[in-house]
Amino acid sequence: MDTKILTVTTSPPTCNDLGSPPKNSSVSPMHNNSTNVNSSEATLGRHLARRLVQIGVNDVFSVPGDFNLTLLDHLLAEPGLELVGCCNELNAGYAADGYARSRGVGACVVTFTVGGLSVINAIAGAYSENLPIICIVGGPNSNDYGTNRVLHHTIGLPDFSQELRCFQTVTCFQAVVNNLEDAHELIDTAISTALKESKPVYISVGCNLAAIPHPTFSREPVPFSLSPKLSNKMGLEAAVEATAAFLNKAVKPVMIGGPKMRVAKACEAFVELADACGYPISVMPSAKGMVPEHHPHFIGTYWGAVSTSFCAEIVESADAYLFAGPIFNDYSSVGYSLLLKKEKAIILQPDRVVIANGPTFGCILMKDFLQALAKRIKHNNTAYENYYRIYVPEGLPLKSAPKEPLRVNVLFQHIQNMLSGDTAVIAETGDSWFNCQKLKLPKGCGYEFQMQYGSIGWSVGATLGYAQADKNKRVISCIGDGSFQVTAQDVSTMLRCGQNPIIFLINNGGYTIEVEIHDGPYNVIKNWNYTALVDAIHNGEGKCWTAKVRCEEDLVEAIETATGEKKDCLCFIEVICHKDDTSKELLEWGSRVSAANSRPPNPQ
Repeated sequence: MDTKILTVTTSPPTCNDLGSPPKNSSVSPMHNNSTNVNSSEATLGRHLARRLVQIGVNDVFSVPGDFNLTLLDHLLAEPGLELVGCCNELNAGYAADGYARSRGVGACVVTFTVGGLSVINAIAGAYSENLPIICIVGGPNSNDYGTNRVLHHTIGLPDFSQELRCFQTVTCFQAVVNNLEDAHELIDTAISTALKESKPVYISVGCNLAAIPHPTFSREPVPFSLSPKLSNKMGLEAAVEATAAFLNKAVKPVMIGGPKMRVAKACEAFVELADACGYPISVMPSAKGMVPEHHPHFIGTYWGAVSTSFCAEIVESADAYLFAGPIFNDYSSVGYSLLLKKEKAIILQPDRVVIANGPTFGCILMKDFLQALAKRIKHNNTAYENYYRIYVPEGLPLKSAPKEPLRVNVLFQHIQNMLSGDTAVIAETGDSWFNCQKLKLPKGCGYEFQMQYGSIGWSVGATLGYAQADKNKRVISCIGDGSFQVTAQDVSTMLRCGQNPIIFLINNGGYTIEVEIHDGPYNVIKNWNYTALVDAIHNGEGKCWTAKVRCEEDLVEAIETATGEKKDCLCFIEVICHKDDTSKELLEWGSRVSAANSRPPNPQ
């Protein structure tokens, strides 16, 4: 994607062709009647705050620094907007990520350079996962630009552009606001670009500008009402005709949902097509939760050699497969080992359709295409009947002996029983990827993990953000000990916000996923007393309950307490597991990814 940069020294582009706002945002319809705003509210800071509220952001994750303090005052003054102070910028970014997964858009505020370069890892992850995040930085005083002065919080050079240049590769638009005359258009263009591209944007606001009134902010701005993107009608018709002809002659076609269905807002259209065609449907691992698993033709996760039982056999033996929004990388392809053939595949991306080895149709929205195809496709349930004939229900873990050390498969059997439409699962990078993939999600149950970027520690901040965005769901987070050590501090922020997630800390003594790719002494970590750490963070303020479990009896008692007596508390359950207790899927996946990583150089 081309990166767009806009500062006050460039000509602002017009922004008439805007994308649609996030599905769950509280965006007001366009109207012409505007009202006067008090001069105290007609400031740059309040304008930015109003825009955030209008697009559906009611919580901004922040870390204060001297360059953003005045801006934070004005964000705080906006009705409907809360500041959530985080322990560090990385977690603030991860929280905005988790918030955007639930609400459709998130925001964070940090200070110049030391804050910006700290949050940038989280912003890069959001970019890879197609999440619109408004990353706001309190920048230098506007008078300092071009003066050859050296400022604190920089690398000691008079050039203030280092942070901007770093953000250019991980955001789709950058606005440097150091002039009030252009601030209105810069901010509006940045926010609308984030929504249109479903990617993060960067907004730097001069530290001396946030509190200053300006005529462009003196009237209530017209709320966002972004015109929807449209498909090329002739191209859509041609693509549907060609696809229908391809699929209608297939004997046992299948459908697979991919992660880009989220950005394409095509999840419901995917199900509409599935209902019409009768094909078995599955999801790629990073699309889990985007397709209802209670659908009668859902057959599980397609992940090559580590797929749900019998799913890979049906997908890879099909004579036609329709992939909606896939991402094929080394992780999702299990070290490039998928047994798929291009001539059998129809690949749908958010704005184009590729039919086998034949033509590519551009300027076609995935949602429109799926809905139109549903009206032209012939019903064919042959592949699902094949699945039904070979399917054997999965067995249960071996029954534990009294006080037997707890096994991970027993843990996840009990987590499965906790799930409902009022819960959401956050799976951390590691073996939780594989164990959580095997959970059967009830109707309405949320599910999130960060597969493309895979940054360990993401889940702590994401739990904070998701729980803040959707207070009607109880978040169940599965986090490994190595990942938790990276970002543990913001359990504190969850307590400050009165959140009640259930965190399962899986203590197996190290980086288990990396052990299965390539073992070494660096994968062993210092053990912490995790429950004592969380108790110390709690420090008697807020509602918190902790437990350490070593056997199934302990686990059952802990879950009963967490879902009963302590249901309003943050519940932290440390699960002691053997260091070699992993899912069979991780063992297989790790060996294949290791083989892909260790390929020798091609001969020159």
